[in-house]
Amino acid sequence: MASLEGAVPDTYGAWGDRELAELVRAAGPGASAVTLAVAQGRRQAVRCSGRVDHAGGEPCTPDTVFELGSITKTFTALLLADLAAQGELALDDPVERHLPAGWRPADVRHGGPIRLLHLATHTSGLPRLPPGLLTSAVATWSSNPYAAYGERRLRAGLARTTVRHRPGERFGYSNFGVGLLGRLLTEAGRGAGYAELLADRICRPLGMRATTCSPDSPHRATGHRHGRALPPWRIPGLPGAGAVRASGADLLRYLCAHLLPGEGGSAYGDALGEALREVQRPRLRLPRSGDQLCLVWNHRRTRDGRELLFHSGGTRGCTTLIAFCPQTATAVAALCNAGPSRRDNFAQAAYDVFKRFARGVGGE
Repeated sequence: MASLEGAVPDTYGAWGDRELAELVRAAGPGASAVTLAVAQGRRQAVRCSGRVDHAGGEPCTPDTVFELGSITKTFTALLLADLAAQGELALDDPVERHLPAGWRPADVRHGGPIRLLHLATHTSGLPRLPPGLLTSAVATWSSNPYAAYGERRLRAGLARTTVRHRPGERFGYSNFGVGLLGRLLTEAGRGAGYAELLADRICRPLGMRATTCSPDSPHRATGHRHGRALPPWRIPGLPGAGAVRASGADLLRYLCAHLLPGEGGSAYGDALGEALREVQRPRLRLPRSGDQLCLVWNHRRTRDGRELLFHSGGTRGCTTLIAFCPQTATAVAALCNAGPSRRDNFAQAAYDVFKRFARGVGGE
């Protein structure tokens, strides 16, 4: 496992069990599997509960794969920063520079152009969802709303989009924007698909063997919504916004790489090390909040100077959160196979667990 230098693996001890039990309660009866992965100082643990399906199946383990939903966006941001570090693009590049041949950009009415940095900071002015997606999602809204929205519809939707605010001027969370960014990165990355780019630039260097965009990955936890098993999540037109799935063990590798971005040496390479640092740099202050936004990552500074970086995710069948604090060498990934609902508080409970670990009081 790529990890903190000198870390002591603690996969099968009791450390973190209390927090896992807390997350199991927060996930509620809708989830059959819950994973908590933690790094704190020199200690690491991956705690698991339940089985991959309410109907039975194999036990949940550190290698059980969950759908990550919007946590995918942090991978897209890291790909952007890696391509920039290798000189294959620049954060200030206009979108038009990396559009596939024959694609028309959005119509920007004021200012412009939209730049890659705007897509990675949700300031492009693009709407939350691309035109045409809701129409295509009606039949599968409760299970797989993105499944019928492929690249052809993305191309048509972009051409139909009008941006009415000056790019870079306003924050507006956009699956459309980061999904489009993922597509542009495949052009800049010499035409490799998003899944291939992810595997080549991030997963292999960091030793993330279970991380994939494939809906049919082995050892996957079945997603559930209101206790009902769902088919695997599919998001073919916007994979950079929500297609990645990963295990608790892999996410611990991923987060630990962010904790020590400059110490990867030949294991990561200079460009990926630079990219891991670049995604953590605050870019703007969020409206009506003291929080800031980095490249996709949310950034919160505590009164005692600790920096908390975090992102949550959800599909119809899974809820997830990842977070890390560089000052205390703390990282947490929390995963369950029940989709978000108004009644659950899994993501908030996971964030509360992370805050305690980041203060050095978790895991007792």
